[in-house]
Amino acid sequence: MQIMKAALVAAIGIVACLACLRPGSAEDRRRLALTVTIDGAIGPASASYVKEALAKAGERRAEIVILRMNTPGGLNSSMREIIAGVLGSSIPVAGYVAPAGAHAASAGTYILYATHIAAMAPGTNIGAATPVQIGGSLPGLPSGTPDKDSKDKKDEPKDAMTAKVTNDAVAFIRSLAELRGRNADWAEKAVREAATLSANGALQAHAIDLVARDEADLLRQIDGRVVELGGGTPQRLATQDAVIEAVDPGGVSRFLAVITDPNVAFILLMIGIYGLLFEFMSPGTVAPGVVGTICLLLGLYALNMLPINYAGLGLMLVGIALLAIEAFNPTVVIGLGGVVAFVLGAIMLVRVESPGYRLSWSVIAIVAAIFAGFVLVVLGALRRARRGSPRVGAQAMLGLIAEVLDWNENEGHVFTHGERWQARGADSFKPGERVEVANIVDLTLVVRRPSGEGGQV
Repeated sequence: MQIMKAALVAAIGIVACLACLRPGSAEDRRRLALTVTIDGAIGPASASYVKEALAKAGERRAEIVILRMNTPGGLNSSMREIIAGVLGSSIPVAGYVAPAGAHAASAGTYILYATHIAAMAPGTNIGAATPVQIGGSLPGLPSGTPDKDSKDKKDEPKDAMTAKVTNDAVAFIRSLAELRGRNADWAEKAVREAATLSANGALQAHAIDLVARDEADLLRQIDGRVVELGGGTPQRLATQDAVIEAVDPGGVSRFLAVITDPNVAFILLMIGIYGLLFEFMSPGTVAPGVVGTICLLLGLYALNMLPINYAGLGLMLVGIALLAIEAFNPTVVIGLGGVVAFVLGAIMLVRVESPGYRLSWSVIAIVAAIFAGFVLVVLGALRRARRGSPRVGAQAMLGLIAEVLDWNENEGHVFTHGERWQARGADSFKPGERVEVANIVDLTLVVRRPSGEGGQV
């Protein structure tokens, strides 16, 4: 009997030890709330950051991911990547527009509608989700002077392409609204008419689920709610005592955030091209070639991730090629043509007008001014070369002073320009006498007595 009691005690002790050795119960592991912050324009870096954070949340078995947003919008492709990640996430995602004064406009509204729980802080707003295309007005909004009958009828998109883009955006946001059970009619209005709502207005319109002062208040309010994950799997949230932990962007996301700025990509492209040009003009310098190659590859990689207009990129490259030709064969006309082609290409380069992804006019102006200055320098050098005296060839020898080395009747040898020349002349000269070059015939100098002292020997 005592042996059985001892065995039972030992078994209980082993079970207790194993329980202590476990990393934590399932409940403990799930009480973790990861915060992902999007502050600024949505682009490739934002998409990479969110996808990495969702993957990390899945690995750590977090209870929820809080997607904190303050964004004016961004690129459509990056927005769809984020939404695809949210819809396919195995961890619930709560969209949260914060802090006070923040907004989730344009692409931010779509992402908020895609999240499992949509929340806003007091003093924030959402909406203005109209897709903006370069060179056009807002779809669904009049452009220019309004028609006299515009008040009596609903404005319609101006052209077929605008209508296609608008209808696709409407269908997309309505599908997200229907998936999450939110107000699809207001979502369509936000796309067609750029409608906006405050936090309380969005709550009353059932565009969001709740208004929360901060992340702790948000977690308290959503505790016990049931959300539906991908595949229709329901999950009850237990967020009352969840530990909030921020997810910092990784090195890749930080790197993308820098180089995918159109202005940075544009400058990298310029440095790369001119670095290679300097290397070709002065072979062996090495540094311009190495730096230029790295910058060119980084610039092309960044442009490849952005919605660029390849006609604009082609015009820029043509302009740079013309300026390179101008450097080797000055004509001024080619250089001016290169500047014009470059400026037009830079204006056309980025084909969307998403906030944060516009090419700065100041950057274009500075680079164009540098190119124009280059053309002016070439023009000045060309004028000086045409007005100055010849420095090479037969004409450059005329008027030089030479020293007679030896002379026999009407011919002999003279020294000038650092060389020994055969010479002839009508007069007789003595060795050491100074003469002037009057002409050159078949590598023979025609000399005469100098009309005045000067020149070089």
